[in-house]
Amino acid sequence: MDLHVFNCLLFLFSYVGICHGQSVLPPGPVDAILGKNVTLKVLKKTEATDDIVWNYSDGTNLNIVARLKAGKVLVADLYKGRASLNATNGFLTLTGLTVKDSGDYSISILGDEQAAAGEVKLRVLQPVSGVIITANVTEAMEGSTVSLNCSAQGSFLEFVWTNGSSPIVVDGVRITQTTGEFFNRLIIKDVYRSDSSNPIFCTARNGLQSEKSRPVTLTVFYGPDVVIINPAKPPEFIKSKEDFNLTCSAASKPDAVLSWYYNNQQIKNSGPVLTLKTIEEQGLGKTAGDYKCNAVNSKTTNARNSSAVRFSVIEPLSGAQMTGPKPPLFAGNSTANLSCQVSAGKVTETVWLRNNEPLSASPRVVFSSDMSSVAINPVQKDDNGNFVCKLKNPVSEEKAEYKLEVFYGPEEAAIKGVKEVDLEGTVLLNCSASSVPLSEFTWKLNGTAVSEKSNVLTINKPKFEDSGTYTCEARNPVTGKTVTFTHVLSVKAEIIDGLSDGAIAGIVIACLLAVGIAIGLFFYCRAKVPKEYGLGKPAASEP
Repeated sequence: MDLHVFNCLLFLFSYVGICHGQSVLPPGPVDAILGKNVTLKVLKKTEATDDIVWNYSDGTNLNIVARLKAGKVLVADLYKGRASLNATNGFLTLTGLTVKDSGDYSISILGDEQAAAGEVKLRVLQPVSGVIITANVTEAMEGSTVSLNCSAQGSFLEFVWTNGSSPIVVDGVRITQTTGEFFNRLIIKDVYRSDSSNPIFCTARNGLQSEKSRPVTLTVFYGPDVVIINPAKPPEFIKSKEDFNLTCSAASKPDAVLSWYYNNQQIKNSGPVLTLKTIEEQGLGKTAGDYKCNAVNSKTTNARNSSAVRFSVIEPLSGAQMTGPKPPLFAGNSTANLSCQVSAGKVTETVWLRNNEPLSASPRVVFSSDMSSVAINPVQKDDNGNFVCKLKNPVSEEKAEYKLEVFYGPEEAAIKGVKEVDLEGTVLLNCSASSVPLSEFTWKLNGTAVSEKSNVLTINKPKFEDSGTYTCEARNPVTGKTVTFTHVLSVKAEIIDGLSDGAIAGIVIACLLAVGIAIGLFFYCRAKVPKEYGLGKPAASEP
């Protein structure tokens, strides 16, 4: 068949394929590697009697590759040794692919009853290689612009950028890109610190291969951000030598250089921690002051101060002691001076107590201006007891005690006891007298001394002779004063119901004898009276 007739047949097949080629060949493009082989498959089942023609177009010319007619395969001279056509299924295989093999391949199938045609694009791909990232800078300030260029060798290249394993999203505003045949340029405006969180990779790929570049680490300098002191609100007063620190922090890259200030005076200290020991060693903190932290970034040259925290350092109180007067002290005559001091620390508040009750100022009780001492003039008996001074400052509290003894009395003597008692009873007479020290006691009955020397007189089985006036005398051995008090005691006889049967019989007999004697005396006296003075007969009258 001559070339003219063959081309006419191709035209006819192509025309038929316009209507029926949609499912003859797979959708393209079909990618193959340079120098390798490729097989273009036919989706339609072919018959042994079909006339099949494969041709190639580079967009300008149409060339025959191979033809199957009457079971015989014919290969064009240009493709001999590199092209083969499978007579069973119509597949076309090309070997030793070159770049010029890229283009559109079409098939025309003419059967006994129908015709079909199809077309597919073949891309012969050069292997991907030499993927490299270059950057205008690898160290940038936050907010600046960075340009990254990815270059590679290969065909039909597509470039993908990742930050670590996450794709970099090109938004067209902050992040833009420019793409060429063998490169892709990524431009990042207003660089964020997060842009340096992971290494940046560029992957170049085509339909068959991909290659990832070596990572580029982008360093973004930023900060210092807000400078924070912890604790943000320390106590107003800090106990001296306590385990207390201030820490300073600020987000910054590189790490900020930190310095400390007390009332705008720089403290000799480096690092993020300021210890109370350092503050005290430099003689600071004795008065309330402001502490600040300053952070400086050596790359961005930015500097920033923290908010101030305010406190003072106070030494805790220790060694509290109270001193007082030497005895003896006499109520109404002596003066007592009490002083309360500490060996360490500054006292800011002093509270005085007497016998657990607040001690208040009065004309008799006078405090010093700093409340460290008190003068009591004169002392009274109520001043006896325990004096306590409570010393305070904002970080501690101490107390001291002193026992004050005031001599007085005796006074307010009294005797407690019954005033009447039966025979055989028991009598307790209790004599009391307010006195410091305790009084010595003596007893008297009707002016006669009794041997008892305590304040309690006990009378067991009192007798009639125990009745009378009892006198108690109380004497203070220090003041020499004495007081007396009297008490009258009456001892009564018991009622008859309490006598024995013999005693009762004796009393009855005695009573009967007394009655008999009384009757006898009556008759005796009557017998001695003269008859003329007898009853019933009047006396004779004198002449």
